[in-house]
Amino acid sequence: MRSHPPDQEHTDEHMIKVEVNLDDTPGEWLGFVMDKLFEAGANDVYYTPIYMKKNRPAVQLQLLCSQSKFEDIKQIILSETTTLGIRYYPITVFRMERRTRVIETEYGNITVKEGLQDNQVIKSSPEYEDCKQLAEKHQVPLKDVYAAVWRKLK
Repeated sequence: MRSHPPDQEHTDEHMIKVEVNLDDTPGEWLGFVMDKLFEAGANDVYYTPIYMKKNRPAVQLQLLCSQSKFEDIKQIILSETTTLGIRYYPITVFRMERRTRVIETEYGNITVKEGLQDNQVIKSSPEYEDCKQLAEKHQVPLKDVYAAVWRKLK
């Protein structure tokens, strides 16, 4: 199981941002690589479509990890992709205080993640999996379940 950052407001100062352009790594491999990177401790992993020299379509793999996880992450990228090099640089990450609470809606209970600043809720986000499960259970559009949460949060 992957560990998450602490819930209190904090700044992570010992993080690394990694970037790799992949123009010849098969698409089927990318999901596998992402899973391995998360298992190794990456905090975030994503792909962005790009164009490289000679207008070749490619993807850019980007990830965020702690400095302590970088060597393991680097080995996965070098062994599981076709890249010959990796760009990386130190980065500082600010994280808001976080908490969760359960909102009761006409469809059922839904967990909501909240971002706080100075003890005030600044952001709220319903848990997708809760909303998806209730939309399927009640055979209603997912957007209706989300709307039920937003009505309760106003």
